[in-house]
Amino acid sequence: MWYRFCSDTKIRIKCLDRFEDFDCCIEEWIICIVLLDFAQTSEIIEFMKGDVPSRKKVPYKISDEFMGYLKKYGRQHTLPLQYEDLNRFISSVPLVDLKGEDTLWETVYYTESDTIELHEALRRIYAILKTEGDYSVMEHLVISRIDYCTFGNTRPFRVRIINKINDNYDHFYIKTADASRAYGLELEHILSPNRITYLVDGNTLIEEHIAGIPGDDFMKNYTDISAFNKIRIAKEFVKFNERCFIRLLGDMRSYNYVVDITPDIEGNQYRIRAIDFDQQSYEGRKSFYLPQYFKENNPIIFMGMEHMEMKTVRQYQTEERSLIAVRTKSSTVQLKNLFKNMIRDRISYPEKVSQLREELAYHHKTDIFNYCDNMGEIVLTNLKLLLSREFHGISW
Repeated sequence: MWYRFCSDTKIRIKCLDRFEDFDCCIEEWIICIVLLDFAQTSEIIEFMKGDVPSRKKVPYKISDEFMGYLKKYGRQHTLPLQYEDLNRFISSVPLVDLKGEDTLWETVYYTESDTIELHEALRRIYAILKTEGDYSVMEHLVISRIDYCTFGNTRPFRVRIINKINDNYDHFYIKTADASRAYGLELEHILSPNRITYLVDGNTLIEEHIAGIPGDDFMKNYTDISAFNKIRIAKEFVKFNERCFIRLLGDMRSYNYVVDITPDIEGNQYRIRAIDFDQQSYEGRKSFYLPQYFKENNPIIFMGMEHMEMKTVRQYQTEERSLIAVRTKSSTVQLKNLFKNMIRDRISYPEKVSQLREELAYHHKTDIFNYCDNMGEIVLTNLKLLLSREFHGISW
């Protein structure tokens, strides 16, 4: 039996006994759940574990038309090396963190001749990424380490680069180019409050490092904070949840985003930033696009349950939709060009498209999604539907 928590009277009210209705309730915000008795807690936590990908993500080649878009908007650039060049490593050792725990990354090593060649090319890539090809900055840069991740879908390489003058370091990533990931990066750049820097060349994708505390690390070590700061992080999670659902970015469990903390006059300001975009409108389950469903995010969800009321959540959702609408209007031409390509491209399986179309139609109580034939049309329809009030006057 499910219950709804009435925060103003501090009582539990019998609310729903059908899964479908509870599904709608939880999408309004998981704050609607209250842990009943200790014996029943495990049932609710089990429900909140969220979804897992139905199969390993399949990368999709970037089409010539989409590559033309990327070139037009400064994302395509000829690079001095390709992803495959970094696969020539001859040995590797596990990389551990400061606590001696495995990071799921391995530091890789190359022959002496390959090391010289690769380090020079990597320094040039960093200059292209950060200074639009001003190679004069390379004089003080040195490659400290190249790491390889065996865990991610794209098997990325992470390059650590150091400034010899002050020992300051930075990272960037080299990955296999994937159309859905590139669409995710573009939508993040246009619709979110965050700017994204990346480059594409053929089958190679270069991404800048997004600074912040990894979400899973934040859950473990940074949640013992004041009630005021808990409200702020819960507020940001509501906004982050809304951003992900509007543009259908999936799999935002805690290790796929970072938390950026900025000290303010009183307390801290928090910004949650996605760092993994390969699940952009790929899966068929609607719940996969709502971070609130993943058990890894429960610590923040419980903060919202404790400190926020539904009307407050509604306010933050409305605020975020309005901000996204403002960004949309300021980038209308680019967004039109992006969706023109996205609608033409195949970035998921037909059965996933069909499933997501049906689940979103049920969620929004409309048949408009029945006319969508691919993920690009579904994303555009979802965006227009959720921002319908703000989209007046914009022709698509």
